[in-house]
Amino acid sequence: MRTDSRHSALGRFIRDQLALRWRTIALAFGSLLGAIAMDLAAPWPIKIVVDHVLLGKGLPDSLGFLQPLLDQGSTVTLVAMACAIAGIALLSGAFAYLQTFLSARVGHELVFALRRELFSHLQRMSLAFHRRNRSGELMTKVTSDTTLLRDALSDWAVKAVAEVLLLAAVLAVMVSMNWQLALVVFVTLPLLFVLLLYLNRKIRLSAREQRRSEGRIVSRLNDVLSSIALVQAFGREDYEQARFEVDSAQSLEAGIVSSRTAAAVSKAVGFVSAVGMAGTVLVGGLFAVRGALTPGELLIFVAYVNSLYKPIRDLGKLWAKFSRAKVSAERIGELLDLEPEIRDAADAVPVTRLQGDVEFDRVTFGYDGRKPVLDSVSFRIRAGEHVALIGPSGSGKSTLVNLMLRLYEPQAGAVRIDGRSLDAYTRESLRARIGIVLQDTVLVGATIRENIGYGRPDASIDEIEAAARQASAHGFIETMPQGYDSVVGERGCTLSGGQRQRICLARTLVKRPDLLILDEATSAVDAFTAAAIHQAVEGLNAGRTTIVIGHQYLALHEFDRVLELRDGRITDVTDRERDRVSVTSAPRIDP
Repeated sequence: MRTDSRHSALGRFIRDQLALRWRTIALAFGSLLGAIAMDLAAPWPIKIVVDHVLLGKGLPDSLGFLQPLLDQGSTVTLVAMACAIAGIALLSGAFAYLQTFLSARVGHELVFALRRELFSHLQRMSLAFHRRNRSGELMTKVTSDTTLLRDALSDWAVKAVAEVLLLAAVLAVMVSMNWQLALVVFVTLPLLFVLLLYLNRKIRLSAREQRRSEGRIVSRLNDVLSSIALVQAFGREDYEQARFEVDSAQSLEAGIVSSRTAAAVSKAVGFVSAVGMAGTVLVGGLFAVRGALTPGELLIFVAYVNSLYKPIRDLGKLWAKFSRAKVSAERIGELLDLEPEIRDAADAVPVTRLQGDVEFDRVTFGYDGRKPVLDSVSFRIRAGEHVALIGPSGSGKSTLVNLMLRLYEPQAGAVRIDGRSLDAYTRESLRARIGIVLQDTVLVGATIRENIGYGRPDASIDEIEAAARQASAHGFIETMPQGYDSVVGERGCTLSGGQRQRICLARTLVKRPDLLILDEATSAVDAFTAAAIHQAVEGLNAGRTTIVIGHQYLALHEFDRVLELRDGRITDVTDRERDRVSVTSAPRIDP
């Protein structure tokens, strides 16, 4: 859902961040003005040498303060003007350095804050959002798009302001010196701006396609590398290579069009500036021959014409860069303007303890508006019950879990825990009190200690080891080179499926949740280990609500009730019906 604010979330964010750094920005702007002043002063020592030292012309009233210097002789004046040239260059460099450093600092701080905001925003978005959007595209927005935006705000924007101010100052000086000669230059400017408008529109269109293509490339790369074992096992390297090259070719074509158009911008400015320079030399030379202009003034005017077209040429290049950055800003803005689909109620409160009474009241839910996975499902699990939830694959068992965790919202009906709707609790506190072990084991690229303590960072090493023992994971962890400080590979790729599953179980057990959900939690371990884990879980979670999800179970007498899910509807299996349920599982080990 998009915000209906008149101002985009990105615009508000940038404005607020710049307001926090107004002192640094003001100092950078002051340094910029100093650099521009030095650029304007740079040609004047040459004029003084040519007109008033070499040609011996008298000083105009505006330069009368230099007469005492001229009275000391030409040698002293030449040394003074040489020192002035060096001093202007030194000050110009100092001002430019300070402005560049301060602007870059603001830009880096801004992109740091923006990436932090984007990452937080993405984590708040629902699973439905992440199902609709490819992770590679989102990664491109958080990384390369923010980098382009940083360059636009900290570097290109400052340069653009500098060029505009320099352009305005040069025009003012040229008009004050000789308005007729300035008019020769002015007639070329409208043609130049028309060319820039046309070419930069083409750059913006090609940049938008290039950013989309780069997002597809990152998505393709992420998909292949995350499933590289599957690709190699089925010998599909050539197939994936061909698909990757198709995406890369699209990015290549868009990049070439953008670069060709940017080159055209530079050449167009260069041609128009050459025409303007030729006209200035021709008309200015005629004025000088007639005595209406001194040679020094002509030199200054030619220098200013060059200074005039240089910022225009630079603005043309910057305009092309801004066209690309504008596309990145639009992509980031579209993301930030999206509101999370799952939000806490205005009066939501944190929960510190759950009794574990779970109720589904006529709940209907379907993914992406398709056929409902759950069709008016109603059931209740009382606090402390040990319940089995069985059914074939695709029957909606995991969907029930997602709804309990508020990863999705029901499209009809309500889910309640302890008699209160889930949105009455803050999401973070609710999920902290629910422990879940999924069949699809997910580990982060960190140490085993960090993985087990992921849901409870304050857990001590003793608590982590105790949870690992209960999950039958302590034995293999102790055999690893660094024990609990051993780093697992990305998504736990250095461990076997059973080892990953036991670490995931330990990660849940260390939380000591009020409500425990096991979704095929022992599917990747042997029968003996599975039985031991089930016993440990029963002992740990005595008196707490436990929901065990699977296709089918043998030891149904262990459960208070068995709920069977078929075709989106729930069936409460009674005691006498349990004998007729076809099941398989590990045997129970008596203590």
